[in-house]
Formats: sequence, C-alpha cells, structure tokens
Amino acid sequence: MTTLYGIKNCDTIKKARKWLEENNIEFQFHDFRKDGLDKKQLQQWVDELGWEILLNKRGTTWRQLPDDVKDTIDEKSAIVLMLENPAIIKRPVLDMGSKRVVGFKDADYQQLFK
Repeated sequence: MTTLYGIKNCDTIKKARKWLEENNIEFQFHDFRKDGLDKKQLQQWVDELGWEILLNKRGTTWRQLPDDVKDTIDEKSAIVLMLENPAIIKRPVLDMGSKRVVGFKDADYQQLFK
C-alpha cells in the first residue's frame, strides 16, 4: 500500500493527493500532526534518503529557529528537530513500500506510477 506522509493543510500535499486521486492510485494519508511520527521510521528515512533531503530549510519553521541551532545542525539534531516539529519535514514523503520519494512534481509522479 502506498502511503502519503505530510500535513493536511499543506498546499503541496493537496496537489499530491489530488494527483493520486485523479490517477486512481490507491493510497493512505498519514498526517504528521494528527497521526504522529515514529522515531524508528524517521531514522529509516534518514538512513535511506539522508537528513538533508528530509529537512526543509526553506520553510517558516526553519527560518524561525535560532541561528545557533541552524549553524550546528547535524543528523542527530535534525532527527530531534523533525520529531519535535514535523512541519519542518519536506513534504510529501511518499512511501511506495520498496521506495520512498520526497516532494511532489507531476512529471515525477507520472514516472513513478506508469
């Protein structure tokens, strides 16, 4: 089963959900805020994709962090930060079972599901 991870009110999540629905792709939605985020699962994503891919440094949550936190970020502190503030995770995270993809682009999803 394909699972789409993110935050319900995120515009990118809305686009990804709409694309999946319009293309009749069966999926389950997991809201980080409502359903939580498991440390073990996040660590697996970090091991597979890298914490730098998962950490959204362009969003409001990142910009509001103190400079000393931003200047000293590493894998361990990034994981703690993402668990405490799931809004700082790039969205969506698409889990296709054997593969995970971060972000949404129409063309990329067309390739994934062809």
